[in-house]
Amino acid sequence: MDTEKLELVQEWDKVFPRDERVDHCKVTFINRYGITLAADLYKPKGAEGKLAAIAVSGPFGACKEQSSGLYAQEMATRGFLTIAFDPSFTGESGGKPRRMASPDINTEDFCAAVDYLSCRDDVDAERIGIIGICGWGGMGINAAALDPRIKATAAMTMYDMTRVTREGYFGSTDSKEARDEQRAAWAAQRTAEYKSGSYERGGGVIDPLPEDAPYFVKDYHAYYKTPRGYHERSGNSTDGWNVTGTVSFINQPILSMAGEIDSPVLIVHGEKAHSRYFSEGAFELLTGDNKELLIIPGASHVDLYDNFEAIPFDKLQSFFEENL
Repeated sequence: MDTEKLELVQEWDKVFPRDERVDHCKVTFINRYGITLAADLYKPKGAEGKLAAIAVSGPFGACKEQSSGLYAQEMATRGFLTIAFDPSFTGESGGKPRRMASPDINTEDFCAAVDYLSCRDDVDAERIGIIGICGWGGMGINAAALDPRIKATAAMTMYDMTRVTREGYFGSTDSKEARDEQRAAWAAQRTAEYKSGSYERGGGVIDPLPEDAPYFVKDYHAYYKTPRGYHERSGNSTDGWNVTGTVSFINQPILSMAGEIDSPVLIVHGEKAHSRYFSEGAFELLTGDNKELLIIPGASHVDLYDNFEAIPFDKLQSFFEENL
C-alpha cells in the first residue's frame, strides 16, 4: 500500500507535559480509502514482549496533541501500548479537502488503527481496544459494531454526531421542516463553493465569548481557546470544520447497529454535562451484561478532556486489563 509522505512535527508540541515513564514517537498508517493517518505512539519505557494496545481519538474537531494524546500517554504509563491519531482530513493526517468529516471514513479510521496495531511485532493482535472521546465516542461504538478485532471499547463524554446533526441539541430541530431548511442551506453552500473553487470554514469555538453564552460553550472556550488546550492544528481552537464538512451526518445514524456489539463497552459521562443524554441514549441501544454506563458526579463535558480528578483512569485501566 502506498502511503502519503506527511510533514510531521518531531518536537514535543502537546498541550500536556511529557511523561518520562513512556517512550514516544510519531507513526503513520493508511486507511481503506488510501488516506495516510498520523499518530503519536506511546509505549511503557522498557516494556518487552507483546502488549495489549489501545487506539485513541477525539474530541470532534480536536487534534492528537490535545485530549486524545493525554489519554494515550496516561494509559501507556499503565502498561498499554497506545496510539493517539488525527482522523482523516485533520491535524497532521492526510486527506483532501481539509477539515471534512464522514461517519463512514471516520469509523474506518479506527479500524485502520486496528490494522496498524495488529501488524506490530510488539502488540498482541488479540488484545486491542479503543477509546473514543466526544464525537469519536460515537465513532468508536460504530467501529466496535463493525470490527470484531476490537475487543473492548470505551466512549468518553460521547457525542452522537449524527443525532445532533439530525435533531439539534435536545431535539430542538427534530422535524422534517428543520432538516429541509438545513439541507437547502448546505445545497446552496455547495453550489457557491464549487463556483468559487474553495471551501468556507464554519469557525471553531466562538471567540470572543459572548456574556450570554451557554455554560457548555464557556467550557469549550476555556479548553480550546486558552493555553490549557489551544493548539494551532485543532479546528476547534482555530477556524473549525468546513461549512459543508458534516453534510452526510444528517442521513447516516452511526449507532444503528450498536445492539449487535458482543464485546465489552464502557460509556463514561459527566453528571453535569449538557451532552449526557447522548451516552444514556447509546447505552440503551447496547445489549448484554458486559456493557456499563458510568456517570462521574459533578463533572461537566469538558472535565473528561483533561481533568485528572474527573477522568476515571483507574477504571479505564481495570476495564482494559480485564477485557484485553
